[in-house]
Amino acid sequence: MMVAFIFVFANCFSVTSEAKRGTIGENGKGSAAMNIRRAQARDLEAVDRLLSQVLTIHAELRPDLFLPGTRKYTDSELLAIFGDECSPVFVAEDADGAVLGYCFCQLQERRGLNNMPDGRELYIDDLCVDETARGRHVGQQLYEYVLAYARGLGCGAVTLNVWQGNDAARIFYERMGMTVRKTVMEVKI
Repeated sequence: MMVAFIFVFANCFSVTSEAKRGTIGENGKGSAAMNIRRAQARDLEAVDRLLSQVLTIHAELRPDLFLPGTRKYTDSELLAIFGDECSPVFVAEDADGAVLGYCFCQLQERRGLNNMPDGRELYIDDLCVDETARGRHVGQQLYEYVLAYARGLGCGAVTLNVWQGNDAARIFYERMGMTVRKTVMEVKI
């Protein structure tokens, strides 16, 4: 007889107006002020371009899992995600409104498990800074914005995954104070 243990996250929880507020200006580290806000339909082209940059990195690391030249989402899927309160997408834009980076998030709630306490978390599904804007603290400001957003929701943690071999991302997140929670292992058969 096989026994299955299921770890379930509720789809979403109520987003308070307190968590929706926030602005980013000078970060005290010499970078220019930028605006961070929820993604909108007008950001579709820029977000798709950045998603392509991420896909290129992933396809180089894991050509067995990622297909170069494809898309992660269709335009209609992206628009649905942009409008979903449970999956907020934030964009960082410069003073001219050019999108410099994004952060796809998923709000998760753990309830009613026998072996784990109830809790809320924010999962970063994807954070990307345009290759032309790297080194300008865009990623750091997006990350700090998302941390503040998660705190405003009462989340106990912010989590994410980094693909093995993506050392630049791993080093960035470690610099931001993140530590390893678990390791996913595989064997190809």
